[in-house]
Amino acid sequence: MLIVPGQPGKDLCDKHLKISRRELLRVGGSSILGLSLGSLLQLKAQANNAGATGGPGWGKAKSIILLYLQGGPSHIDLWDPKDNVPSNVKSEFKTIDSKVPGIQLTEILPRFAQETDKVTLIRSMSYTPVGLFNHTAAIYQMMTGYTTDKVSPSGQLEPPSPKDFPNFGSNIIRLKPVNVPMLPFVMLPRPLQESNVVGKGGTAGFLGKAYDPYTLYPDGDDMDMNKLDRIKIDDLQLRPEVFASRLQRRARLRELINEGMPVIDRAVADYKLNEYYDQALNLIVSGRARDAFDLTREPDAVRDRYGRNTFGQSCLLARRLVEAGTRVVEVIWPKVANSDNHSWDHHVGLTKRMREQSGPMLDAGLSALVADLDERGLLEETLLVAVGEFGRSPQKGVSTSGNGNSADGRDHWPYCYTAVIAGAGIKRGHVHGKSDKTASAPLEDPVHPGELLATIYHAFGIDPETIVYNHLNQPRELVKAQAVTSLFA
Repeated sequence: MLIVPGQPGKDLCDKHLKISRRELLRVGGSSILGLSLGSLLQLKAQANNAGATGGPGWGKAKSIILLYLQGGPSHIDLWDPKDNVPSNVKSEFKTIDSKVPGIQLTEILPRFAQETDKVTLIRSMSYTPVGLFNHTAAIYQMMTGYTTDKVSPSGQLEPPSPKDFPNFGSNIIRLKPVNVPMLPFVMLPRPLQESNVVGKGGTAGFLGKAYDPYTLYPDGDDMDMNKLDRIKIDDLQLRPEVFASRLQRRARLRELINEGMPVIDRAVADYKLNEYYDQALNLIVSGRARDAFDLTREPDAVRDRYGRNTFGQSCLLARRLVEAGTRVVEVIWPKVANSDNHSWDHHVGLTKRMREQSGPMLDAGLSALVADLDERGLLEETLLVAVGEFGRSPQKGVSTSGNGNSADGRDHWPYCYTAVIAGAGIKRGHVHGKSDKTASAPLEDPVHPGELLATIYHAFGIDPETIVYNHLNQPRELVKAQAVTSLFA
């Protein structure tokens, strides 16, 4: 069957995007009717000029903030409470009404309950694990859209490798470069981590280091709540003896030298050295990034609103970064995935730890960020996502991953959990999907992590099936999933 590319849902209006795998496979069948690959590409270009779109939400996002709740928060104890269930399932926290009639949360989120009119709750996140019961492998899937070939019995993976699939943020900034002198992709305030596996799923992988995130990991351990007051951005700072004009004169001198070296220029043309040098120079001279990182420019009342802790101040910094032009900001929950205290890995002591530590931090930071983005008009073009790698077992005190759990603890549960999504055309005051009586499985509209990533790409006007080439020059889709367009208004 002859199918002409350029239909809704394709990578239109973007010169950076390549042909999708589906279209490539169609070339063979269409060539017998005289449509060659060259003709196919020409038709795509014509469709681009026609300005077609890809359906609800297509291209609405200009930036994204991901609040990554590594460790796996308990959906039952936060945003999908269940009444009339056995005592070993029911949350210790009371159920409260939110601003939206019919949407209830637990008492752990009183401030966020007043912002539910601006977000969609996806209560049907779900996948069946294949070696993904533990954090590292599940994090890798959530961040890249792919599972790995080899997973150890513990669920942990090898350290980051140049062969890894890229973090979704790296794909976005490659296909949608920033157009201001600003860091395109920032990750803070700590790396993705389970035990000694640090940073897996958080790099550009086979795309190359040019698309790695700028990592802002202030000194101090995970219990240091004031570490963002000690942000150091020395690599974005001009030394006192090097004035901007002096640096620019050096750049002009470099250009004169390069003019006399055409052979060398041609040899390194593929590396885009001039482009990268100019980007770095503009970034340093403009001071835009330095100003964005300066939290002291914010009134005390605003900083207090977000919470004077690592997570709260990271959320505030994320808002400042997208306001200054950063395309992708990933705020990683400020605790190692499998750890104690305010980690979301609540195998033991869930009630106390969530009530006194993780819960208040999440409530203040998330609610302030949603409200602040909306008040400033940034939510129109900023996609906000809060999600972990899985939820927690509905039944307390049982082992689902080989870990020990106290009577007040819940184990890993990928079969059903909740994500929060807002902005860039996402429906407001909405619940997508529905879990069963005990929040053990979706009853309606299940959403796989890959589909969530596909939705993110779609919001940026990127076809999720756009082809990239790995370290072996093999074609791979950004993600093998379709966007959930029903999330958009």
